[in-house]
Amino acid sequence: MPVKVSLGFRVKSGFAIAVALTGTAAAPVALARRIVLLSDPDVAETKQPYHDGFGTAQEDLNVIARLTKIVAACATHSIADLLADPRLEGRTCRAAGLVVGSVIDPAAVGNPHIRAHASEGRLFRTVLEDALRARGVTCTILVEKSLGTRASKALGCAASKIKKTVVGFGPVLHGPWRAEVKAAATAAWMVL
Repeated sequence: MPVKVSLGFRVKSGFAIAVALTGTAAAPVALARRIVLLSDPDVAETKQPYHDGFGTAQEDLNVIARLTKIVAACATHSIADLLADPRLEGRTCRAAGLVVGSVIDPAAVGNPHIRAHASEGRLFRTVLEDALRARGVTCTILVEKSLGTRASKALGCAASKIKKTVVGFGPVLHGPWRAEVKAAATAAWMVL
């Protein structure tokens, strides 16, 4: 029987922070963390495809279509790389938690600049979700503001225990252990 692994992501503009866990919900084990590119470093505009310079929304639909196509290809490639990571070898991933800032419909936002940010949030969340689903991974979308409450409910334990466990992953996964990485780890644990 294959060993399962779950993934957690904190989706940002142009990239996501990923954490992989194995074990059980009662005893999660940290496996890996890494940055997953959702934009092309050689095409700077893919990091903010709905912007046309600082504080200005992109209005050229052809430019947006070209950039979002690149973003989707980057997500597909990055997820294939992540799932091929040697630290995940021999394990099956069937679930991922995607932590996002908001799930607001960009059409509901009146300000064009803020709408551009909302469009980018939806874009990066959607291409990541599509790339994962194409690989047979079920996705759960989690809004960061409600992550703590949802984690306590899903895991059936106090926020203090969740925090202590997630902090314990830090030395195993190395590198800076910031809020974004903790959110990704919490999401991975929730779907484990």
